[in-house]
Amino acid sequence: MARYARSERESLADLLLALGPDAPTIDEGWVARDLAAHLVIRDRRPDAGAGVILPPLRDYGERIRLAATRRPYPELVDQVRRPPWWSPVSNRLVDELTNTMEFYIHHEDLRRAQPDWQPRQLPAELQAALWRQVGPLARMSLRRVPGRLLVQSPGYGEFSAGSRGEVARLVGAPGELALFLFGRQRVARVQLVGSPALAERLRTARLGF
Repeated sequence: MARYARSERESLADLLLALGPDAPTIDEGWVARDLAAHLVIRDRRPDAGAGVILPPLRDYGERIRLAATRRPYPELVDQVRRPPWWSPVSNRLVDELTNTMEFYIHHEDLRRAQPDWQPRQLPAELQAALWRQVGPLARMSLRRVPGRLLVQSPGYGEFSAGSRGEVARLVGAPGELALFLFGRQRVARVQLVGSPALAERLRTARLGF
């Protein structure tokens, strides 16, 4: 069985080293060092990592992450590459479930901030694994956006998510849909069909966590 969480992690670690600590990412205000620190904290400090989804812990988690950015960069990347066996989000029992999309998204955060980037040709099995997580992601991401979204991925399926009202249609490969619904709308290669007002709300909404 392919372990895409592991391969995306390895590829991201290789790219972090190749580009260096000051390489841009598509995460506003973050360079490669910041991204690496985020992943290290997520793996190793569940108390701080919880700040991503729990607003009361956000400032605390950000202080811990900023402290991690001061570590030597090769050491930081090595910790990205080798999570501890006891990690609540990266142990062998949960790794594929919790990290396939996480590391695919962050790999693309770094790739797509570089000049002349091009979409990768992802294995069909990885696209299928991402598609299985796109539905729950869409329902979480769209809960604050008025309107309903029909999400379609040729060869993988379709579903709808969001509130009642005006309908738009989002079409793309699973990996591109994941990027859009995770808040990376400006770099996702998708087709968005709907009224100009609803389409603009979706393109500019703060989606994802």
